[in-house]
Amino acid sequence: MTKIRIAIQKSGRLNEESIEILKDCGISIDNGRDQLKASSRNFPMEVFYLRNGDIPQYLRDGVVDIAIIGENVLIEKGEDISIAEKLGFSKCKVSLAVPKAVKYTSVQDFQGKRIATSYPNTVKNYLADKGVSADIHIINGSVEIAPNIGLADAICDIVSSGSTLFKNNLKEVEVMLKSEAVLAVSPQITSERRDILEKLQFRIQSVLRARQSKYVLLNAPNDKLPMILDLLPGMRSPTVLPLAEEGWSSVHTVIKKDSFWEVIDELKQAGAEGILVCPIEKMVL
Repeated sequence: MTKIRIAIQKSGRLNEESIEILKDCGISIDNGRDQLKASSRNFPMEVFYLRNGDIPQYLRDGVVDIAIIGENVLIEKGEDISIAEKLGFSKCKVSLAVPKAVKYTSVQDFQGKRIATSYPNTVKNYLADKGVSADIHIINGSVEIAPNIGLADAICDIVSSGSTLFKNNLKEVEVMLKSEAVLAVSPQITSERRDILEKLQFRIQSVLRARQSKYVLLNAPNDKLPMILDLLPGMRSPTVLPLAEEGWSSVHTVIKKDSFWEVIDELKQAGAEGILVCPIEKMVL
């Protein structure tokens, strides 16, 4: 039986969130402690646990068919590899940072400076686009200490909360790119495995839509229904059902997570009562 081969990061937050989305897609993986390869019990899939930086080459060589990987890694090492789906988790920035005491005015301040990073191609391309030339020092590991020990004048690294920069007396001055986890596809994927990929994407899209939405049920007096329905989005249109109490209706709909509280406030002001909010496990359109 043909199986699709997927690579995920072997440890860390991206590993955990990758396993979580596969689980939410109904895919059970038999993986023991420290295994580098595992199979799914209920989906034609093999999982390879790899170092994040090695995954682009595995995709390029056709050793794996797809991968859940940070977009920043593809920009650095795999711009020739296509993205099938943006996944919305493991969000971060790739930024330039300098010591807090340094006065910063613009990207031109990096002219001739020493920059420590594990993203040399990203830095070079970004600075070249700005007409700036700098001395790039490649460091694989914790780059934040480089300015403190005199190795570099600045760094380029992943920034999530900014706490690591703060602890090392650095400040973020340029955001070069924003990144999230993506589903990347090998240029050598076969037609059989592409069929499996399409089934996987269908599941992933259903999960992602559900994560971005809330199911809302509310009671509304019939004389306020037109105003309340005008406020409500929905997959097609809200569902309206009569209540046992005459003159009242129950309204069911789906609200996007990013506008949820604003819509709820407007619904209350319009006369909605008994508002219930439920998570959505899957949303299939």
